[in-house]
Parts: sequence; structure tokens; C-alpha cells
Amino acid sequence: MTDGTADQIDRTPSLAARLAQRLRDEILSGQLAVGDRLPTEQAIAARFGVSRPTVREAIGLLKHDGLVTTRQGAGAFVAESRALASFRLDVLDFGNKAEIRHVIELLMAVESAATEHAALRRTSEELAGIEAQLRAMQAAIDRGEPGVEEDMAFHRSILAASGNPFFYDLSEFLDRRVRNFIRAARANTARQHGLTQVVQREHEAIFEAVRAGDGQAARRTAETHLQQAAKRLEVYLSNAPARSA
Repeated sequence: MTDGTADQIDRTPSLAARLAQRLRDEILSGQLAVGDRLPTEQAIAARFGVSRPTVREAIGLLKHDGLVTTRQGAGAFVAESRALASFRLDVLDFGNKAEIRHVIELLMAVESAATEHAALRRTSEELAGIEAQLRAMQAAIDRGEPGVEEDMAFHRSILAASGNPFFYDLSEFLDRRVRNFIRAARANTARQHGLTQVVQREHEAIFEAVRAGDGQAARRTAETHLQQAAKRLEVYLSNAPARSA
């Protein structure tokens, strides 16, 4: 690696993702070989003109992709295989509404299938956990709060009950790519009079299907909810100001 201002990158909302992409390119091109230790956080931060927390976040993205491993007290190293160990999507342009919609469509497909499996595989303990999250959402609505965190926890509890950890991991991965948009859209929904309870009824229908152990109904209610969520997101994206990556 070389020093110099030419290596510095623009400060944008996706700074960590852009930094991860620069490091990813160096790994995949062989500039950083298998087994090589990555420069220290301080060195990377100085080279690219970013903060150390941004470097840590970028390293975390590379670790999630299976490109690097970390060793306690020793730092980060290029993994033994440079082939991606997990699915990766580079959504760097969060102003590209079509890109965001494509990710949402994939998220919908994953969660509807996972909900069907959850209905067929969930344990009584897992069902109780799902119900607890449903009640937490209602309590947040009753307090006049958006209930965004409770909403996301409800869906995570269903994913966990699917019995397939890859459903959970892939959904989390996709969710992270558009988390800010999802949060904003759900918060926007909460501000619209009466709409939070409409969304809650969709959640209740999902829960009832999961509780009944009806896989087809669970998939159907999840798809309905996600289709409506996509429409609500569409409204939000249409009204949101354009952003550059």
C-alpha cells in the first residue's frame, strides 16, 4: 500500500461500504495475498482519510464476506480462500430506487418462505417468543411510538423459528443493505393516522397462521404483508429526496 492523498475517498453515507470495496478489490486482485496481514486500523484510516470506527466497520463487511479473518490481538488477515464465502450485494447507490426495490423483492421472497417453514417447525417456546414481540409492537403503538424496533424483532423471531439459520442470516444481510430505508419507511408509516394498526393486523394474521401450524396460510399472509410493505416503501421512496451515494 502507498501513502498519499490520491488514495483518499469521498466522505459519503456509504463510506464504510466504499472502503470495504477498495480493500476487497485489492484482495481479489492479489495485491493482498492469502495469509497477508492487513495494515493496522490506524494505517488504513490514515491512507484513506477515514476514522478508525469506519475502518472497523469495513473490516466487518469483509469478514462477513469471508474474505478476511480476525485473530484476537493479531489483527485481520486475508482468508485462506479468496472466493467469497457468502452471498454479496454491492448496493452503494442508495439514491437508486430501482436497486433498493430489487433488494426488497429478494427480501420478500426469503421472508415469505421462512414464515411458511416457521409455521411448520416452530416450537412452543419459539411461538411464545413471536407472540411476545407481537404484544411489544402493540404496546409501542398504544404509546404512540413507531414500534420500528419491535416490528423488526417480530420478523426476526419468525426467521429464527424457521429452523433454517440461513434464512435468518440472508434476511439480516439484505436488511442491513437497506436498513435506513426500511426504518425510515416504517417510521413514516407510523406517522400516518390509523396505518400502524393496519400493519399490526397484518402481523396478527401472520402470527395466527404460524400458531395454527398452517404453512400455506403463513406464506400467504406473509406475502400479503410484504406486498403491502413494498407499496408503503414505494410511497416513501417516491416522496424521499434523491440522494447520491
